[in-house]
Amino acid sequence: MDMIKNRLEKNLKKLKPWADRQKIEAWRLYDRDIPEYPFIVDVYKDHYVVYDKSDFYLDKDKNHLPHLMNALMTLFKCDENKIVHKKRERQEGLNQYEKLAAKNEIFAVRESQALLNVNLYDYLDTGLFLDHRPMRQKIFKSAQNKQFLNLFCYTASVSVFAALGGAKTTSVDMSQTYLFWAQENFKLNNISIENHSFINANVLEWLSEHSQKLSFDIIFLDPPTFSNSKKMTDSFEVERDQDFLVESCMNMLSPEGILYFSNNKRKFKLTQALLSKYKVKDITEESIPQDYHDKKIHNCFQIQKIKAALE
Repeated sequence: MDMIKNRLEKNLKKLKPWADRQKIEAWRLYDRDIPEYPFIVDVYKDHYVVYDKSDFYLDKDKNHLPHLMNALMTLFKCDENKIVHKKRERQEGLNQYEKLAAKNEIFAVRESQALLNVNLYDYLDTGLFLDHRPMRQKIFKSAQNKQFLNLFCYTASVSVFAALGGAKTTSVDMSQTYLFWAQENFKLNNISIENHSFINANVLEWLSEHSQKLSFDIIFLDPPTFSNSKKMTDSFEVERDQDFLVESCMNMLSPEGILYFSNNKRKFKLTQALLSKYKVKDITEESIPQDYHDKKIHNCFQIQKIKAALE
């Protein structure tokens, strides 16, 4: 137990002053740093989410979860009811958004300029992807007077930062639940939703219909790795379908605009067709937050039209 307790203390000492300085209340304390403790621990104010990444067959003889829970309770002087334990299986497509419970306990956490609602109990994910924090800052700083599009927007935290930075935003997602959550996030930050669009649609169909008609200055594209949702007629796989996604976005991009294309497929490669047609910069390294031990949590590319990139 001392091993995990010492590591948690070390990480806390290093990360807490940084989080406090940046006014960040949701951050990653532990990211499978020690192989014997295959867990992720995320801090949400005075709550702690533990994702259990242990393999039943490999780890069945060494249940280290009680050690971790005791270490967290000692370190933060909290009760067990402040710790949320989730067994994180490999999720595909929209399974990661399926409901686990119905507690409906929602509270707001601060992330620098914004407040964002989270729900730690009812879904596998909390409503806030912590790994996109640097991208939210990047977009906040460049959003003034821009038209911003967020595809597969989830709870639209990136749109909140774009709006706070002065953009007019459009957020598209297939889930009405998450679009409602998105609007609540806007209201939480005193942003009038009248000036912003929330579109409940299958993103692939929406792109097919609108990619020649609309124009945006910044597009954030963060699709699932795979989906075979009942709401879709065909399955979707991010590597296979990337040409359609990126080409559709580039058709909507203003001449000097920027597309940020992020995904979570571990060994993802952009196609040669896209690399040769557009100015592409791999910004993965700078887009991963400093509280993440896992530097392959996502891939992120900045894509521009070549003419704009040369000017």
